[in-house]
Amino acid sequence: MLDAALANQLKSLLENVTQPIELVSSLGDAPKSVELGELLDQIAGLSDSVTHSRTGTDPRKPSFAIRRIGTDIEVQFAGIPLGHEFTSLVLALLQVGGHPSKEDAALLAQVRDLEGDFYFETYFSLSCQNCPDVVQALNVMSVLNANVKHIAIDGALFQDEVDDRGIMAVPSVFLNGEPFGSGRMTLEQIVGKLDTGSAERTATAISEKDPFDVLVVGGGPAGATAALYAARKGIRTGVVAERFGGQTLDTMGIENFASVAYTEGPKFAAELENHVRQYDVDIMNVQNATKLTPAATPQGLVEVELASGARLLSRSVILSTGARWRSMNVPGESEYRNKGVTYCPHCDGPLFKGKRVAVIGGGNSGVEAAIDLAGIVAHVTIVEFDSHLRADDVLQRKLRSLPNVDILVSTLSTQVIGDGSKVTGLAYNDRTNDTAHTVDLDGVFVQIGLLPNTEFLSDTVDLTPRGEIIVDDHARTSVPGVFAAGDCTTAPFKQIIVAAGSGATAALSAFDHLIRTSTPAEEAVSV
Repeated sequence: MLDAALANQLKSLLENVTQPIELVSSLGDAPKSVELGELLDQIAGLSDSVTHSRTGTDPRKPSFAIRRIGTDIEVQFAGIPLGHEFTSLVLALLQVGGHPSKEDAALLAQVRDLEGDFYFETYFSLSCQNCPDVVQALNVMSVLNANVKHIAIDGALFQDEVDDRGIMAVPSVFLNGEPFGSGRMTLEQIVGKLDTGSAERTATAISEKDPFDVLVVGGGPAGATAALYAARKGIRTGVVAERFGGQTLDTMGIENFASVAYTEGPKFAAELENHVRQYDVDIMNVQNATKLTPAATPQGLVEVELASGARLLSRSVILSTGARWRSMNVPGESEYRNKGVTYCPHCDGPLFKGKRVAVIGGGNSGVEAAIDLAGIVAHVTIVEFDSHLRADDVLQRKLRSLPNVDILVSTLSTQVIGDGSKVTGLAYNDRTNDTAHTVDLDGVFVQIGLLPNTEFLSDTVDLTPRGEIIVDDHARTSVPGVFAAGDCTTAPFKQIIVAAGSGATAALSAFDHLIRTSTPAEEAVSV
């Protein structure tokens, strides 16, 4: 199952196991059960602290539990956690085996203090890069708190459950049998939903912080780089971010960042955050900015208000709020989001195996999505508003070579059709003759570009009609002391490396601003 290099790496990691663990499998006669049994035998053979027993009685087959011997501490998987979930398997082995989590100590204490009974079920797909964060967070909780139980389920192997529960997006989490959440969630976010008083406590603590020299709003490549450059200047630096890493968390492969031949988005995001944390930067995660109030005087403080009600003050602010997937804005889209309407073909594609889907958008992302999906689903209809596809020629040639793809151009999507619980079709108009049509579908993958996250700035900072923050070549906005970087700005190319460079520019410009505004007026005149 594991090649020699990966097996040796795992063997080395298992040396960190301090408490003996048992892998208890529930297996049948199907090939996947045989495959899982062989994998668990191999893992048990890598460490004297790990044993494998085939005595499990779980009705889900193949499945297994990782148990700390002599305790009720365990983590469960239904399926074979390889692919993106291999890291989840490794961390579960280590943590059940007594190796401590690297999460914030205060957050782990919150987990231990949770009261109540929590039985979580997480449905994932092996191609989903958002799923491991959720699986790993809930696994940590089940190791730390005996009241928390968790099983991670490969939706592709347990398709009947996926269909019965109407799951059309991963990760999908159920708590005590009821829907709890869908999409990427951090440990902090999950605990916040369970510990209802935590948001208020966090908001109070944030509001009590001293003013920053530079406050970065957003934690993507632009924000992370800005924080690094500011912190290296020795000035008080803070970052508020909904999720550190931004859009890179949703990026499958990165092959064009100089010096990095290949990496994947979540890994890149984790390395960004780890790099920033090597400096004295105050990172405030799971926070959304809702208002910006400019400084009243050149040497005054800019105020940033958060959705939690917290307020932060800073001598300068760098806006790096990034962008999000653009919606079609047609009836039925929001109603059937995660019920057939999805924005991530890599994550959710396996759930539509053998079904009919549409891809909205004929640019590079749309055509790439259609090509990927064509290898999984029964049929793909690609829908493009323009009179021709806009993707690169090489992608178009590949697309047109596929036998199970239809291409509709000059087409306006008008409605996502459903039966109340899931998508059943798409209504559209042929723009060449204004005739209405429908196509029967099980899923709609929306790939029509990005919108900047700047709505909260409309009354304070100059924006383009598209909502982009207008900046000059020094990353300055129309508000003194406020700078901007990355995909939320008028920067012409929305690329990770461009965003990172603009973050550096913004931080250096903010530092220059601080030097000049802190110089007494009479000295400034004499220079």
